[in-house]
Amino acid sequence: MSIRVVVHGAAGKMGRMVISAIESAPELVLAGGVDVKVTDNFINTKSGRVPFSTDLDGILKETAPGVLVDFSTAKAVLSMAATAAAHNVNIVSGTTGLSPSELGEIDSLATDAGIGAVIASNFALGAVVMMHLAKIAARYFDFAEIIEEHHDQKLDTPSGTALTTAKSMALERGCRFLESLHKVHLAPRGLDVEGIAIHSVRLPGIVARQEVLFGAMGQTLSIKHDAISRECYMPGVILAIKKVGDFKGLVTGLDKLLGF
Repeated sequence: MSIRVVVHGAAGKMGRMVISAIESAPELVLAGGVDVKVTDNFINTKSGRVPFSTDLDGILKETAPGVLVDFSTAKAVLSMAATAAAHNVNIVSGTTGLSPSELGEIDSLATDAGIGAVIASNFALGAVVMMHLAKIAARYFDFAEIIEEHHDQKLDTPSGTALTTAKSMALERGCRFLESLHKVHLAPRGLDVEGIAIHSVRLPGIVARQEVLFGAMGQTLSIKHDAISRECYMPGVILAIKKVGDFKGLVTGLDKLLGF
């Protein structure tokens, strides 16, 4: 049975790539698209034209999808989630920059509606493995830092992936990491999370890169993931679309879907 999908943020770089990935997945059907920037009332697909609008509520009424995929902005996510919940449509979102209270509200909306919501800071399967390995290493090292690099159009700093990685490492460790004797005064693009200094780089030419560095007496350990193109995110998005209906309420990250 095919899953009908609407893409929220369909005109953006990620939205357009998600549309292409859905068209290439035999079990999925693109039902429609939504974006604040609409130049036509339809999206041309391999199988025909589907509706394209600024009106999410109207598109969901018209197309009756099973899943709404969101790659928009943090300020648009709560409204998107409320509308999806009102139509009993499962949610898959890769939008970052959401606060704990906003995530809690999305969880309540999804739970009350009896739908699933998967929100992941990173859909690259390699990045999820990197975060899992960093959690394991966190048990054995007292010092750690993260360097995350992204393209210069990325809105949030640090990245959602870096914040998720640092928080999960500290949770696995059970306490703050130790700080070096000469405490680093972090620049505007730096943040301390549970003793882990996160350094953010924003430059054209980069897609996404993260390195987690651990230090101990006489040794270091580096765990690194490099996203060379946005295509690397699509297998994770497709996986989430297929799995989100198995859950009720909010699931954060792909690790649970992969069985980590």
